[in-house]
Amino acid sequence: MAVTQKTAENFSIDQGADFSRTLTVTTDGSTAYDISGLTLQAQMRKSYDSSTATATFTATVVSGSDGTYKLTLSNSTTADISSGRYVYDVELILADSTIEKVHYGLITVHPEATKI
Repeated sequence: MAVTQKTAENFSIDQGADFSRTLTVTTDGSTAYDISGLTLQAQMRKSYDSSTATATFTATVVSGSDGTYKLTLSNSTTADISSGRYVYDVELILADSTIEKVHYGLITVHPEATKI
């Protein structure tokens, strides 16, 4: 039985820009789940069937007791991502090594016009 609630979150990434998004793990949509000492892993792919990841997010706990964590990608990473629509998910590895999906959704990558 899942201890967290899966939540759909769609967002956009600007090609060539730093990306950061803070999300909250909950048990029921509003009650924070304590993620202190736990590990998160997250990737984006062109489709769920893609054999390789387009990018792997850095996932960092912001406040374990509040269930918040941050996903980030550097500007050099986003510059290498073609514009378009992608899928992603975030998995939480619990203390007993159980893996639960906590967030998932669509990512739209917007093209970069300014190139330095």
